[in-house]
Amino acid sequence: MMTSPFSTHMGAFSVAGLSVRTRNSDEMNPATARIGDLWERFFSQSWERSLPARGAADDRIFGVYSGYESNEHGAFDVTAGVAVPPPITPVAGAVQVNVQAGHYLVFVGQGEMPQTVIEAWKDVWRYFAQNPHVKRRFGTDFEVYTGPDKVAIHIGVLD
Repeated sequence: MMTSPFSTHMGAFSVAGLSVRTRNSDEMNPATARIGDLWERFFSQSWERSLPARGAADDRIFGVYSGYESNEHGAFDVTAGVAVPPPITPVAGAVQVNVQAGHYLVFVGQGEMPQTVIEAWKDVWRYFAQNPHVKRRFGTDFEVYTGPDKVAIHIGVLD
């Protein structure tokens, strides 16, 4: 069952971590999917502990979607990482992405991962199909994980 998103305004911030370029059509095929492997590498190599986090109190993990080629059908970058204070000292092998300030719709999910994230993204796609007057920005979108079974997907929208 789809829950209604809520609206929020976010300030800009930066995330550092590992990144891949993909497209939604590639993610539907296990032979070409890249996002699952990205998260596997992120956690198996303990990147969340080796990156200069914003502070000890901020243990959230982020998945940032950026570099959109066009829309949900084009290629985009996904970065698994942690929020970092500007400027950061580069970490070998890590990339930094800047999340845009602006208006976001937030879709919340709770339950077993990764199924909860998959279901929350289905809610995102369903919402925009049912609300064509709400326009996505396709600048930056992000997932924030506040616990092992909680995710909030932030979708940038035009004001």
